[in-house]
Amino acid sequence: MFQVVANTSAASDLVVTDETFYDIAAREALLDASFGPARFLKSSERIREGRLPAAGLALAAHLGGRLVGTVRLWNIAAGDAGEALLLGPLAADPSIRNAGIGSALMRHAMVRARLLGHRGVILVGDPEYYVRFGFSADHTGGLAMPGPFERHRLLAAEFAADAFLGANGLIAPTGVFADTQERLAA
Repeated sequence: MFQVVANTSAASDLVVTDETFYDIAAREALLDASFGPARFLKSSERIREGRLPAAGLALAAHLGGRLVGTVRLWNIAAGDAGEALLLGPLAADPSIRNAGIGSALMRHAMVRARLLGHRGVILVGDPEYYVRFGFSADHTGGLAMPGPFERHRLLAAEFAADAFLGANGLIAPTGVFADTQERLAA
């Protein structure tokens, strides 16, 4: 368990843990509230479907015993750059947005991914938000998602020097397949 310390009163009481079976229903409700049914149509979902998140990288944020945030990372091949992670979705309870929950989850996920030895992380998201966590589109120009995506929103953060430099090709899932019961939870 990790106690997050932040400048806002809500985030200072935030507890970030590994996601558990007991978080599943609340996570799905949170994702529905944050993204609606369109979340299932995204290219990133094609990479996640039928797979389990990367080991140790499905995180839940709780405030007062209630799930208020989630982030998950997935094993991928970043074209010819090789193994990497895909981050997403990241969601915070819409009723308490701007309380630092998303930032706390991002910081925790990035530190944990680095400590677990991953070379870098890719995501599709708002550059203005993710730049503070080290993401940019500098090395993603040759990479593609399996479906439609906005090129300027395909971002990467490198833990290993030049992990994505000159990377070309399709981003593809490499993670562990979920069995039927796990698929319901994922």
